[in-house]
Amino acid sequence: MKRVSQAKRKTIYDLAALAGTSASAVSAVLNGNWKKRRISSQLAEKIIRIADEQGYALNMQASVLRRDRSNIIGMIVPKYDNRYFGSIVERFEAMARERGLFPIITCTRRDPDLEIEAARAMLSYQVDCVIATGATDPDRITDLCAAAGVRTINLDLPGSHAPSVISDNFQGALELTRRVLANCERELGQNVPLMFVGGRGTDHNTSERVRGFRTAHHEIGITPEEDLILACGYAPEKAEQSLKVLAEKRGALPHGMFVNSTISLEGVIRWIRRSGHYSERKPQIGCFDFDPFVALLGENIEMVRQDVPKMLDAVFDIIDNRNPEQKLVEIMPIVETMA
Repeated sequence: MKRVSQAKRKTIYDLAALAGTSASAVSAVLNGNWKKRRISSQLAEKIIRIADEQGYALNMQASVLRRDRSNIIGMIVPKYDNRYFGSIVERFEAMARERGLFPIITCTRRDPDLEIEAARAMLSYQVDCVIATGATDPDRITDLCAAAGVRTINLDLPGSHAPSVISDNFQGALELTRRVLANCERELGQNVPLMFVGGRGTDHNTSERVRGFRTAHHEIGITPEEDLILACGYAPEKAEQSLKVLAEKRGALPHGMFVNSTISLEGVIRWIRRSGHYSERKPQIGCFDFDPFVALLGENIEMVRQDVPKMLDAVFDIIDNRNPEQKLVEIMPIVETMA
């Protein structure tokens, strides 16, 4: 039986000899670091061509030298555990593929260090654009990417250094609060203030929702009490603990509340059931988020559904038109009645 000999695998030294250059220059080109070494584009292209001809396995950075764009697009998201961010990821991936783009998506758990780590990793893959979704510090991501010549677009939370596409948080919260106030007035026969539960008071979306919440109260001559605004974060445990502390402090709590996400709503419902606080009459609730399964809770709940299709249409309009202007696009959310 004849033994079939395999051709010897080419090394960077072989490629260097064929290209008439040094092994270190070949290594820099194949690793995507040739610009930092001030290697000419002509030599880089020659090395890539020879590597192709010799069947040398190229990494992703090197392969994009043959074209102006990599057709890779990245998205950073803070969470996968609610319908809103899940729907953003799913639709983004589909829209990217429709345009011949390859999407890379990673979850950073609202950790600013993980956001930067993710952005750096995406830059190493020569992405054409990074979509920073719900980022804690979007301008830091933009500045990092801009230094590498890569565009960014902010989604869900705005930044000042790149175009941003967000929900109209003020108008959405204003309408949602109006509806919950009207529900309370209809049930109790009088206007009563609501509680605000969830979100981070330092982020743009929460501050705008609090502004809409206050404005709706002022329209009917009520000033919401400051200790009823619980911007305690999004985690269910934080919402539950904040309500527990407030009930111990005040006794009876208002009959209605504005809840700042379905994540926080989980903690609110858990506290209501464990505490028995509203045993005689269920509270009126408005949630700035959407999940159809909330209807199964048996509560009279109004919800705001952020318009993900229109938000991503706006994102890809910016990408497709390659519009360099910094701007803020606000998309009106949709108020849903779950009763």
